[in-house]
Amino acid sequence: MKNKINQLFRDKLVLVMTVLGLLTIVAAAGAVKIRKGDSLNEQNPYLEAPETQGILAQETPQNRTEEKEEPTKAQMAGSSNASYSSDDRKSEEENPAQAAGSGQSAAQAVTLDYNGTDKLAWPVRGNVILDYSMETTTYFPTLDQYKCNPALIIQGEVSAPVSAPAEARVTEIGSDEEIGNYVVLDLGGDYTAVCGQLKDIQVAENQYVSAGTALGYVAEPTKYYSVEGDNVYFELRHDGTPVDALDYLE
Repeated sequence: MKNKINQLFRDKLVLVMTVLGLLTIVAAAGAVKIRKGDSLNEQNPYLEAPETQGILAQETPQNRTEEKEEPTKAQMAGSSNASYSSDDRKSEEENPAQAAGSGQSAAQAVTLDYNGTDKLAWPVRGNVILDYSMETTTYFPTLDQYKCNPALIIQGEVSAPVSAPAEARVTEIGSDEEIGNYVVLDLGGDYTAVCGQLKDIQVAENQYVSAGTALGYVAEPTKYYSVEGDNVYFELRHDGTPVDALDYLE
């Protein structure tokens, strides 16, 4: 009986030892697996991408700026010429004065060369009320006095047109107490004409006019010519000195 108990005890002990051995083996195998897993976890879990440092460096804004070429002067000139359209050329062909420029610059092609021998047109048709008189004095009815007269005082009707005596350039437009509104014309050849007692002046300074172009219209006379009546003041100068305009009119 005692022997059976001992044998049973030994069998149980062997069984326990076997189980413990199996458990130990299983535990050891698990530990090995866990260590393998840890080893794998220590590695980069993501796929390694190819080396891109050089490629990224080429795509930086700075490099893109460096690669962008600046336009050359020839390219800029070409672009400028391209913006000059056929419409612009057509506009210049239709209006050459505008293409050349306005005002004095546009009219510089006009040559003024009055020589003093060609006859001038009358600025207005009418009788001469007061003659030119610089060597002697002449009587002015309104002023009731004698004095020199550098111009012709030509009778005219109010609102009658006053014309340029020759091809000329308007150098001055102004107003004077004695001769009213006036226009100064450069005829060329150092000859200058002054037309006064005007209203509604039709020209502008630096404008070129042809003979017969309307400068304005006859105005009411100033207080200096109230007795003489409606008139046009016409003075001709050569080298700045008044001359007898009657000698030059046709």
